[in-house]
Amino acid sequence: MMDYVKPHDVVKDMVSTGALKLDVPASHLVIRGALAGAYLGIATSMAVTAAVETGSWLVGSLLFPIGLCIAILLRTEIITGSFALLPCATAAGKENACVSRVLVNWGWVFLGNLLGSVVYAAMLAIVLTTAGDAGLSATGTKLIAIAEAKTNYYASHGSAGMLTVFTKAVLCNWMVSLAVVFAFATTSLSGKILAIWGPTLLFFSQGFEHAVVNMFVIPVGMLLGAHVTLADWWIWNQIPVTLGNLVGGMVFTGLAIYFTHRTPATAPVVQAPVESATVPEHGRGYSPSF
Repeated sequence: MMDYVKPHDVVKDMVSTGALKLDVPASHLVIRGALAGAYLGIATSMAVTAAVETGSWLVGSLLFPIGLCIAILLRTEIITGSFALLPCATAAGKENACVSRVLVNWGWVFLGNLLGSVVYAAMLAIVLTTAGDAGLSATGTKLIAIAEAKTNYYASHGSAGMLTVFTKAVLCNWMVSLAVVFAFATTSLSGKILAIWGPTLLFFSQGFEHAVVNMFVIPVGMLLGAHVTLADWWIWNQIPVTLGNLVGGMVFTGLAIYFTHRTPATAPVVQAPVESATVPEHGRGYSPSF
C-alpha cells in the first residue's frame, strides 16, 4: 500500500487542483470539456450496446467506467467533477477562486461538455441508421427508450417527477465526484483506475442521473426518433439534473471531505484585526482573543 495517499493529503490535492482548473484559459476549458463529453458518450453507447446484447444492465455498467477513467486521467474537464473541486479552492481562500471565476469556469466547461456530447450523438446516429438509409438496430431502439424515460416519465409525474430526477442527480454526483476525489488517494495508474471504477459503477448501475451522460443519451434518442422535445429535455432533465449534480458534488463530496479532513495548511488564512497604536491605560497588558 505504498501508493496510498491519506485523506488530509487528498484534500491538499483537491484544493490545488481546483485552483489550477481556475487558471485554465476558456478555449482550453471548452476543448477539454468537449473531449470529456465525447468520452462519456462513447462509454455510454458501449454500455447500452453491451446491455442489449447480453440482456443485463449490470454488464454494461461494469464497462461504462472506462470512459470516466479516460476523461479523468487525461485531465479533461467534466462539469460534475468541477462541482466538487472548485468550491474547495474557494473555501480554502485561494486568491483566484472567487465565486465569479468559479461560475465562469463552470459555464465554459458545461458548454464544452455539451458540444462534445452532441457531436458524438450526431455521429452515432449516422452510424446506427446507416446515415438514415437503414432501420434501427436494437441499440438504437434502446437509446430511444432511455431518452423518453429520462424526460417523459418524469413529466408524467409532475412535481413528484421533478423531485425524483433532482434527487437521482444528487445521488449520481455524490458517487461520480467521489470517483474524481478518490483518484487522489493513490499515486499509481492501476490504483487510480480502480478508485474511479468503483463509485462510477455504483451510479451507473442504479440508473442515477448524470448531466454529461444525458447531454449525449437524450439528443441521440431525439435524433433517432424519440418523442422528446427540446423543452422536455431541458425542463424535465438537463436543468434539474445539473442542479442536483451541483448539490451532490459540492455538498456531499467536495466540501464535506474538505471540512472534515482539512489541515492548517489547507484552511483559509484569517487576518487578525490591526490593533490601534495607542492603547488606553486600562487596556495595557490585555491580549484580545480572536
